[in-house]
Amino acid sequence: MNTLLWVLVGVLVYSLIAKALQIQGYLPNAVRLQGPIATIHTRRGRALLTRLAEPKRFWRAYSNVGVGVALVIMAGMFLLLLAQALVVLRDPPSPSAVNQPQNFLVVPGVNDFLPLAVAPEIVFGLLVGLVVHEGGHGLLCRVEDIDIESMGVVLLAFIPLGAFVEPDEESEGEANRGARTRMFAAGVTNNFVLTAVAFALLFGPVIGAIGVAPGVAVDGAYEGSPASAAGIEHGDRITAVAGTEVQTERDLDDALLAAEDRTVEVEVDGERTVRIERSLAVVGTVGGNPANLSVENGDDPISVTAVNGTPVTTRSEFRDATANRTFARIETSEGERVVPVGAYITRVAADGPLANASAPTNESLVITGIGGQRVTSSTDLSRVLDEYGPGDRVEVDARVGGESTTYDVVLGESPQDGNGFLGVDIFPGTSGLLVTDFGIREYPAGTYLELLGGSGGDAASPLPGLTDSPLTLVYVALLLPLASLVLGIPNFPGFTPSVTEFYVVEGVLAPFGDVVFILANVLFWAAWVNLQLGLFNCIPGYPLDGGRILRMCAEAVTSRLPVGDGERLVRTITTGIGLTMLVSLILMIFGPRLLS
Repeated sequence: MNTLLWVLVGVLVYSLIAKALQIQGYLPNAVRLQGPIATIHTRRGRALLTRLAEPKRFWRAYSNVGVGVALVIMAGMFLLLLAQALVVLRDPPSPSAVNQPQNFLVVPGVNDFLPLAVAPEIVFGLLVGLVVHEGGHGLLCRVEDIDIESMGVVLLAFIPLGAFVEPDEESEGEANRGARTRMFAAGVTNNFVLTAVAFALLFGPVIGAIGVAPGVAVDGAYEGSPASAAGIEHGDRITAVAGTEVQTERDLDDALLAAEDRTVEVEVDGERTVRIERSLAVVGTVGGNPANLSVENGDDPISVTAVNGTPVTTRSEFRDATANRTFARIETSEGERVVPVGAYITRVAADGPLANASAPTNESLVITGIGGQRVTSSTDLSRVLDEYGPGDRVEVDARVGGESTTYDVVLGESPQDGNGFLGVDIFPGTSGLLVTDFGIREYPAGTYLELLGGSGGDAASPLPGLTDSPLTLVYVALLLPLASLVLGIPNFPGFTPSVTEFYVVEGVLAPFGDVVFILANVLFWAAWVNLQLGLFNCIPGYPLDGGRILRMCAEAVTSRLPVGDGERLVRTITTGIGLTMLVSLILMIFGPRLLS
């Protein structure tokens, strides 16, 4: 049974038990049930709202701005959902993690991108969002002299699903359209303001107080690799190799290549030393690689024992054995392979310096030299390009579709460091094989800080220049929980205990230590959840706030038209748009499974 089915079974059991308790009279009158949905009603808090509503001119001006923002977002949400629905109908996407039905729920542990580790922060952000949303409705009710019948929260089983303010129907009916529109828009306005405040605090003083801890952060070790055998695992930091300090993955690679002995001492977390007995292995591959080898996640590595008849146990020995030969005969535990040795290119930018290099379908593109310098791996290619600048003309030697080719190339400018740029995506390792004598996966701690507007040290942002403005910082922050699908790095759940070892608190907030990480998590998820709440409620469909605002706007327009039955026209407009939104949502959620 999958997770979603377990959730549905749990909701059914809860509904039956709750109904039985209601029938037996064990539930108070304030609790009302509709299937798995429970609403808890109260009349408390109305006096407080009345006092808060005293500066009425201010709240009306505030809500008028909110109405304008809501109208713009409503139009955008309508166009976005409609366009997505048409895409699904025209060319249904294959089912993937991002379009699984459970991933449309903001429920940690059920949504694949919202881990249980951050459930407290997400639930807190959701509760705060619901309070400020419905508090906005209640506050504007009192500003516009609309009586409040009751207030409360909505629960799906035990999960907070929403909150509500129940205006007195007669009093609401007596209010003018402008007053009701402001009241409906106040909730989403508060969500957007809370989002802005939370992101401002996060991107400013909080992220500014967090730095990257010394060393190379370890996301994990490949199964069967020397690092795994030595006990190096997620949460460790490699701080030195053979007495040489390392700060970046490039430093680590250089130190390992420089170490001559097979056995090397590695300092972990700046505290303990482990001895690594190195051996050469393929721990990852790209499809279509010239060696026709395949290693997937969880597979045992493929050992490499010799190159061109020479025994090899380290990457430096592997590099020396291939330095003067374009081709190499590699002896592996899967048999002998003959491959062109170089940097394997997975994609060539259509408008990049190497745009005229195109491999036939199902054929490989391997760069073997730049400007007369031998290239045996992705690392070699990066090092050689660092020696050149934008506008430099170089010859690029390659094996394309099995044939030797030389390209005369004018290098572009790297968006990351300003050095020479080929405009290609490179598979790490050699010839489409991730060959290692160590075997760790780096955790991109600095990259996450860079994407959140902090200082990532020597980390390279996968989206250089995109975090230069507050709006793009917000956009990137929204993508981070989906980073594996969008940015090609692990999903970012926040500064959870499993990753805080990779960071340090600096500056004036240093004495607060782990409290800063907790605050960063709360701000990140509060902003993320509130923005989702605000956008969702701006969908122009009943009973969402967007649907109610749409009705007010439709009534205002039709009242000025020479039509006999304005109420019927309003119902036609609101029902048509609402049904369109409902169908669009259903297609987005279930379409990939039903139509692909």
